[in-house]
Amino acid sequence: RGRLSRATSSRMSELPMRVQGNRMSTAYTTPQSKKPSFGKLSIPKPQSVTSERRTSFFGARTSGASMPRNSTMSGFGGTEKIKDSRPLHDKSFVQQCIRQLHEFLAEHGYPGTLSTKTLQSPSTKEFVKMFEFIYRQLDPSFEMPNSKVEEEVPAILKALRYPFVLSKCSMYSVGAPHTWPQALGALVWLIDNVKIKWSLSKQELLFSDFCEDGDNMEDGAGYNKLFLDYTAETYSKFMRGGDTYDYEDDTFITKLKKFYDVDESSLSVMEEKHRILSEQLERLEKESQTDRLMTKRMERMKLQTDLKQLQNYRSSLESFKTNLENKDSELNNELENAASHLDALKHERNELQQQLQNQKFTPADVERINREKRELEQTISGLTKSLEDAEQHKWNEEIALAKVKEKAELKVSEYNKLARKLKLIPMSAENACGRDFEIRPFDCASGTMVQQKTQIQMLLTKLISDVEEENTRLANMKLTLEESSEQVNSNILDKSNDLKQLREQIRKLDEQLDCEMQELAREEEDWAGEMKSAENHQKLLEKKVNYGYDEAVQQLKAAQQQYHLVLQETNEERRTVANNLASVFTAAADHLSVTEKCLEDLHCRVQRVCSKAVEEDQAAVTKLRETLKSFVPKANSL
Repeated sequence: RGRLSRATSSRMSELPMRVQGNRMSTAYTTPQSKKPSFGKLSIPKPQSVTSERRTSFFGARTSGASMPRNSTMSGFGGTEKIKDSRPLHDKSFVQQCIRQLHEFLAEHGYPGTLSTKTLQSPSTKEFVKMFEFIYRQLDPSFEMPNSKVEEEVPAILKALRYPFVLSKCSMYSVGAPHTWPQALGALVWLIDNVKIKWSLSKQELLFSDFCEDGDNMEDGAGYNKLFLDYTAETYSKFMRGGDTYDYEDDTFITKLKKFYDVDESSLSVMEEKHRILSEQLERLEKESQTDRLMTKRMERMKLQTDLKQLQNYRSSLESFKTNLENKDSELNNELENAASHLDALKHERNELQQQLQNQKFTPADVERINREKRELEQTISGLTKSLEDAEQHKWNEEIALAKVKEKAELKVSEYNKLARKLKLIPMSAENACGRDFEIRPFDCASGTMVQQKTQIQMLLTKLISDVEEENTRLANMKLTLEESSEQVNSNILDKSNDLKQLREQIRKLDEQLDCEMQELAREEEDWAGEMKSAENHQKLLEKKVNYGYDEAVQQLKAAQQQYHLVLQETNEERRTVANNLASVFTAAADHLSVTEKCLEDLHCRVQRVCSKAVEEDQAAVTKLRETLKSFVPKANSL
């Protein structure tokens, strides 16, 4: 049914009808299960699976100057080199591309290990794995060859019309700082192509009815001839002005029946069988739970992985909580000690205040003592602040030292891990040859560390020399493999450069650690000198306070003797002041009575003026009302 309906409805998709007409019946069917397609003649047959090189929807992946120009994603023609306008040497842009690559690989189930540190400078093997995983999103049947990968990847990018050049030499050291941004840009461009393909596959394409079931296309030359004749006749009639093709449709169906030997008597039986089989197929599809079971299994595996990660995170949180509890207990002990010390100081201060209250001083002595006390308090507060700043600086330096030590321990652990991978640790390892290549932690003495470092460097140097001799011997044995030997030599050169860089970084870190230790020792000596000078100053101030106290006692005795004389003079002055105040109060009372009388007269005058003004205002208001009354009738008459 679908065969004839599609064959006869192909005219409807060419041009709209000028006149409405009845289409031919679609009740006829053929016993074949394959369906013709409108675009059959323009679609080539798929290549054989056993072909040497597979193709994707982007077109053939060929390398060299004879690369085809009919790729679906082709947007850059010719062989002209285009300058890359992306800021690939900008660190922020590179980090953004790394995050985009990490998110894409993590979301789509990348089988390898993923970490931001790995993506900062991956090896050639890891780059090839990521490239193969991304390209399989475009061509699921793609398989990366085992040899000449450095030629295959640029050829694939060139076949996909990658607008920029990724050289063959850059594939030998992908993780280098000068080549990794270009390779990263190529991966991000490939990811964008994958997203474009997915977005296009989700859209409804033109003639989608004819693109369904692409595997069930007609292969017979006879059918092609019949369909071409039918199309030519209907199109010729359409060009002459016709819009109905009943005769051509009947003729085409008759020829199809003869071509496929259709038995009309078995059509009803075939339709019934088709209906029964369709119902069985729908029932089986509903009952099938294989896909759901696989989905649930995948979800269970993901949940188990998440559970392991959460358990690891919980264990790390528990260890962190234990450390915090230990620090909290230490801080509580220090706080209790400080509180007890503060209580003792408060008690001593109360005793001193009580003693000070019991003493008898003049106001001048009290002011002088308070001034000296304030000066001493300011000095003490300044010294306390400087001491706190020094302690804070010391704490910061200790934290920085701990971070540097932690980084150094991390480097040591990375070295030991690498040595284990290279089978150099323990002494019984395959490549150790009974020698100890392990670097111990930093708890031992510096002399032992230097000796251990020198010994390990000598052993590593000897091991490197042995490896180089072995490589030389193997190179002499395999002179025929020149291309492979060049690759190995280039890789060894890159690794030696990386090793030199790591050694230079370790030397710089050691120098920086020594400088920081010397600076910390100098600062501790400065702090000790400042503390000693502060203690000397405190002792000097205590001597001055005691000396001032003796002088104050002597001055108090002299002041008591002068007190009686001053008291007599004060009594006489008090009597004089009382007489003067009495005379002043009498004059003020007389002035107040005179002022009150003047105010009363002024008040009476103001009241008289206000009454006159109110009467005048009332007369004016009366006149305005009369004028209004006379104006209203005139306005109404108008």
